[in-house]
Amino acid sequence: MIFVRRAAVTALVAITLLGLLAPMIAPYPYNRQFRDFPGAAPSRAFPMGADEIGRDRFSRLVWATRVSVALAPAAALTSVALGLAISALSGFRSRVVRRGVESLTTICLSLPWIFLFLVLRAELPLNTGPAASVALTFGLMGIAGWAWPARVFTAAIAGMIDSGWMLQARAAGVSNLRIAAVYAWPHIRSLAAAQFRVLIPAYILSEASLGLLGLGVPDPLPSWGNLLRDLQQPEVVKANPWVLAPLALLMIAMVSLELLPSRPERAI
Repeated sequence: MIFVRRAAVTALVAITLLGLLAPMIAPYPYNRQFRDFPGAAPSRAFPMGADEIGRDRFSRLVWATRVSVALAPAAALTSVALGLAISALSGFRSRVVRRGVESLTTICLSLPWIFLFLVLRAELPLNTGPAASVALTFGLMGIAGWAWPARVFTAAIAGMIDSGWMLQARAAGVSNLRIAAVYAWPHIRSLAAAQFRVLIPAYILSEASLGLLGLGVPDPLPSWGNLLRDLQQPEVVKANPWVLAPLALLMIAMVSLELLPSRPERAI
């Protein structure tokens, strides 16, 4: 089991380095077109072949890894930070405020965010740049996903409200800010790390699903999601099996994230 976990860590480090070092690893820019070689087979010039408009598949895969590696954790961090802030602000207020936040969390969990995202995405102008579309895709994921970690944080904070150490701290005149930062945070730090770890693969898969629908990261900027659209063309897969590389990389990342060693921190 230790060997399997080490292999998972090694795979994730390799994928991360592949994304972070994309400008040095990719032989060509992701949007460069070799119009004399559309759909070229794998060769020394194009290790994984070229797509239908002559772009190097290997270069686009490397740059797509950079997008997913950089932005999925950022979206997960946004969700965890928002969920923790909202739970903390409501946890140290009156019961009415806490119940209101719990109701809001329940409503947000029940909303069909995918349809709301589709509506917002459809409202974007056709000339919207790739950077704005990427920021919208992962930004909405991060903002819309706050309710999942907030439900966990709210339950954890609710268990602390009537604890002996909490009552003693309040009786001693300790401010709510100090209680949250110094005394409560060590108890929920491991929960925050666990939620962050869970949300990263969830957001990677969400972007891949949106990319298959043509609503994720737009061309010419590559992502694992929009590269997977080639799998909808069986003749392309049969002619060049290298188009399966994004799917293989996605599966390796997902399995490796699930196999990461879990070492929960001891609460203080």
